[in-house]
Amino acid sequence: MSVRDRLWTVLRGYVTLLAGLGVVDREKGERAFELAVPAMVTGGMRTLLRVADFLMVSVAVGQAAVAGLEIGFQYYFVPFGLALAVTSGTISVVSRFHGAGEYARADLAVKQSLWLALAISIPITVAGQLYAEPMIGLLTDDPAVIRLGADYLRIVFYAIAFRFWSMIAARALAGAGDTTTPMYVRLVTLPTNVILNAVLIFGLFGLPKLGVAGAALGTAIANALAAVVFLGLFVSGRFPVRLRLGGPQWDGGIVRELVRVGLPLAGTRLSRTFGRFPFLFVLGVLGTEVVAAYAIGRRVMLLALMPAWGYSTAASTLVGQAVGGGDEREADAFGWQTLRIALATQLAIAAVVLAAARPIAEAFDAEAVDLTVRFVRVFGLSVAGFSISRTLRGALRGAGDTRWPFYGALVGTYVVRLPIAALALPAGFGIVVLDASIAPGLGWGLPAVFAAILGDMYARAGINAVRYWSDAWKAVARASEVGNASEAN
Repeated sequence: MSVRDRLWTVLRGYVTLLAGLGVVDREKGERAFELAVPAMVTGGMRTLLRVADFLMVSVAVGQAAVAGLEIGFQYYFVPFGLALAVTSGTISVVSRFHGAGEYARADLAVKQSLWLALAISIPITVAGQLYAEPMIGLLTDDPAVIRLGADYLRIVFYAIAFRFWSMIAARALAGAGDTTTPMYVRLVTLPTNVILNAVLIFGLFGLPKLGVAGAALGTAIANALAAVVFLGLFVSGRFPVRLRLGGPQWDGGIVRELVRVGLPLAGTRLSRTFGRFPFLFVLGVLGTEVVAAYAIGRRVMLLALMPAWGYSTAASTLVGQAVGGGDEREADAFGWQTLRIALATQLAIAAVVLAAARPIAEAFDAEAVDLTVRFVRVFGLSVAGFSISRTLRGALRGAGDTRWPFYGALVGTYVVRLPIAALALPAGFGIVVLDASIAPGLGWGLPAVFAAILGDMYARAGINAVRYWSDAWKAVARASEVGNASEAN
C-alpha cells in the first residue's frame, strides 16, 4: 500500500469514527471529506504561506513592516475578492453543467470566466501602480508603514491576472469533482513561493535583503508559475474540464449566470474587505502594536480556519451536482452533512491552536506577546461561526443562491462589526463622515474590538444558516437557466 493510500485509509477512519458517533452519514461524509481534503490542503498551504510571510517579515524588519504588510494585503484582497466572486460563479456553473451531463458547456464556462477575469484584473493592476502610497496613507500616518505597504502593493499587483486564472482553473476542476489536481499544483508552487520569499526577504545566497518587497516579489513569481502550470493542464484535454482555444468565444447565457452568481459574492467579499479598512483605522488609532498583534493573531487562527476552504468547496460541488441532476433532497442533505463534518474538524484544530497560542506568538518574535495571544484566543472563539458561515455559503453557492451570504456580510460588517469597533476609539476622537464631524468613541478600547470580531462572525453564520434551513434556495436553483433542476424530487 502506497503512502497516499495509507493516508486516505487514516482519513476515512476519521469519517468512520464520526459516523459511529452519529455525527455524520458515512457515505455522504466520505464524499464530502474526499472532496474537501485536497482543497483543505491547498487552502492550508496558502494560509501557511501567509503566516510564513508575516513571520519572516516580523523577524527581518519589525512591527512597522508587519503593519505595512497587513494594510497592503488588505488592498490585495480587493482584486482577490473579485477573483473569488468570478470563480464562485465558475464552480457553481461547472458543477451544475456536469450534474446535467453538459460537458462542452462546462468547458465554455471556463473560457467565459477567463474573459471576465482579464477585463477586471488589468485596470486594477494599473491603478495599483499609480496610487499605492495614497491608498496605504488612508489608513495610517506612520511614514515607515506607508512606504513599506506601498512597496508590497505595487509589486504584488502585477500578479493579479495570474492569480485570477489559477483560481478559475482550480474552481472549475472542483466543480467537475476534481479537487486533487489543484492540490498537486499547489504542492509545487506554494513551497516555491515560501522559498522565494525567504531568499528575497532575508537576502540569502548573496542576493539583496528586500524585506517586504521580497515577500511581494516571491508571491508574484510563484503566482505566475501556477498560472502557467494550470494553463498547460487545461489545454492538454486530459482533465474533466478544459480550455478550448478554438470554437465559440462568447455565450451570453453563461456569462449572465456567472455574473448573477458572482455579483452578490463580489459584494460579499468586497463589503468585508472594504469594512476592514475602517476597522484597521480604529486599530491604528489604538497603536501600531495593536495592528501588528491583530495581523499575527489573525494569521495564526487562519490555521484553524483552513478546513473551511475545503468544506465550502465540497459543499458547492456536491450541492451543485445534485441540483444539476434534479435531486433537491440529496442536495439538501449534502449541505447539512458537510457542515457537520466541518464543525467536527475545525473545532478540534482550533482547540490545538488555542492551547499553543503563547508559544506560537513568541515564535513570531511579536513585540507585544500578551496582546497577540489575546487576539489568537478571540479568533479561536469565532471558529464555530466561521465554519457555519463559510460551509453553508458554499452550499448556497452550489445552488446558485448567493444573495443571502451577501446580506449576511453587509449585516455582519456594517451593522455589527464597525459600529461596535467605533466604540473602541477614545472618547471625543473626531471622524469626518460626509462633511460632518462625529465622535462615536466611548474609550472602550480592545474589549470593543474583540466584541466586534465575534459579533460579525456569528451574525453572518446565523443569516446563512437561516437561509439554508428555509429551503428557499431550491426555488432559486429551479429558476436558473443553467443546470436547471426541472425534475427535482
